Amino acid sequence: MCRSCFYHIRALRQICGALDNSTAATLASALVSARLDYANSILYGTSTKQITRLQRVQNALARVVVPNRPPDSSSFHLLKQLHWLLVEWCIKFKIATLTFKVLETGLPPYFSQQLCPYVPTRGQRCSYAVPHQNFSKSLVLTSGLVRALFVCLHPCTIWNSIPLSVRSCESLTTFRKHLKTFYFQSAFPAAP
Repeated sequence: MCRSCFYHIRALRQICGALDNSTAATLASALVSARLDYANSILYGTSTKQITRLQRVQNALARVVVPNRPPDSSSFHLLKQLHWLLVEWCIKFKIATLTFKVLETGLPPYFSQQLCPYVPTRGQRCSYAVPHQNFSKSLVLTSGLVRALFVCLHPCTIWNSIPLSVRSCESLTTFRKHLKTFYFQSAFPAAP
């Protein structure tokens, strides 16, 4: 996938001079960012080496999209300028969004059965119990790979780490907006 993304980045670099900034960013999102986001939720818990490889792709894309940047500008600042989440945070965003959809609709049932709500004895905040299964057992116990992956992703861990104000959003659009803001502020903390 990285090889394919770099191919598209090289092609985009050749035509980027003829495009305005918003068109270049849109084209970059359509050609490369969509590939990075496709099924990225299965990468949760993977090695740092694999995440770093994908992050290099996103960094290269940011350097192509932002024109007239200072030569010493880091990819971190370019991603912040573009308002793009880092790959690691994109993965968490996808899992949290999937969890929100499951909690709101209860569908598919084999996902909603994996989320077990509990109310701690101290406090009013309802959270979800994190399943304690290893990957090999869940593959045997479940009917399909997708269900096994959802169990092993520990979506409850990610869901419980989101502030209650974000989790209590009523619509998917509002939830995604507030979640991206929360993750963006976590990934790019304001300089003191």
